[in-house]
Amino acid sequence: MRCPHGGPAVLENDPVDLRGRPFPTRYWLACRALGEAVSRLEAAGGVKRLEAEDALRDDLLAANARHGELHGGRNVGGVRDPATVKCLHAHLAFGLATGGNPVSDWIMRASGAAWPAACCVPPGDGAAAETLR
Repeated sequence: MRCPHGGPAVLENDPVDLRGRPFPTRYWLACRALGEAVSRLEAAGGVKRLEAEDALRDDLLAANARHGELHGGRNVGGVRDPATVKCLHAHLAFGLATGGNPVSDWIMRASGAAWPAACCVPPGDGAAAETLR
C-alpha cells in the first residue's frame, strides 16, 4: 500500500520467510511518520491501554481472526493469545492494508498519527521505492 504521496506505507509479507519459517505478521508499517507516532503511543503504554478497552475486545478478536485467515492461522504480530496485543504497528498496518477496522482506527486516534504533508521517503531513495515496483 502506498501513502497519499506515492511512497511505501504498508508492505505485505509472505506467510513464511525464505527458509520456510513462519513470518510473524502479514503487513509491515513502512510509513516513517505513522511509525513514529505509533512508537510514541507504545512507549506511553498504548498496548496496555488498547487491551484495557473493553469496547474493543470483540474487534481485537475479529482482527486477529481475519489476519489468521489471510496469514496461515497466525494472529497479528504473531501474538499467541488473540485477546492480547503484541504490536500496535502491526495492527495499524493490517488495518490500513485491509480497509480499516475499529482497532486500527483506535490506534490512529490514540497516537495522533496522520499522513505527513510530504512523503517521508527522501527524494532519491530509490531502494525503498524500487521494492514496491
